[in-house]
Amino acid sequence: MFNVGIWFLKMLTQYGFLPLVVLILFPKASWGLREGDCEVCVSFLGRFYQSLKDSNTEFTQANVEKEFINACKEAKGKENRLCYYIGATSDAATKIVNEVSKPLSNHIPVEKICEKLKKKDIQICELKYDKKIDLSTVDLKKLKVKELKKILEDWGESCKGCAEKSEYIKKINELMPKYAPNLSSARTDL
Repeated sequence: MFNVGIWFLKMLTQYGFLPLVVLILFPKASWGLREGDCEVCVSFLGRFYQSLKDSNTEFTQANVEKEFINACKEAKGKENRLCYYIGATSDAATKIVNEVSKPLSNHIPVEKICEKLKKKDIQICELKYDKKIDLSTVDLKKLKVKELKKILEDWGESCKGCAEKSEYIKKINELMPKYAPNLSSARTDL
C-alpha cells in the first residue's frame, strides 16, 4: 500500500501536478494563521514587542524573557490567560516562554511566533477578547447585570452589596468621571 502511494505521488509530480502534491502533503489546516486567529496572542505580543523597541531594550533572549514575565505580571483577563498558557505566570503548569523570547530577540514577526505557539498549544490561538461596550452610546438601563459587572471589572472595581440593577448603574455613574472622564461630561441622560 505504501509503495502505491509513493508511485502515485511520483506520477503526479512527473506530469506537472505539483500543486496537487503540495495539497496532499500539506493540508490547509497546517498553513499559516487566518484572519482573526490568535487575536490575543498577536495583539499582546505586538504591543510587548513595540514597548521593547520604544524603551531601547537590548534584544537578548534573557532580557526579552525577563521583560515578558514582568509584562505578564500586569496582564489581566485574556492576556493573563495567554501568559499562563505560555508559562510566564507563577502558577503556570508548563513553561514555553523561550518559544516567545528567542524569536522576539531575533525580531521574528509576532504572527509567526503565534503560529508556532498554536502548534504547541491550540488554546493559545483560541483566546479572543471580549466585546467592548461603547459607553458613549449605550443605555446602561438596557444592559444585563452581567454586562454592568463586566464594566466595573474592566475598571478594576466592584459593587459590594449591590443586589439591584439600579445599584450597579449608580456605581458606574459614580465611577465614570474617574475611568471615562470624557464620557461622563458628554452624557446628560445619566
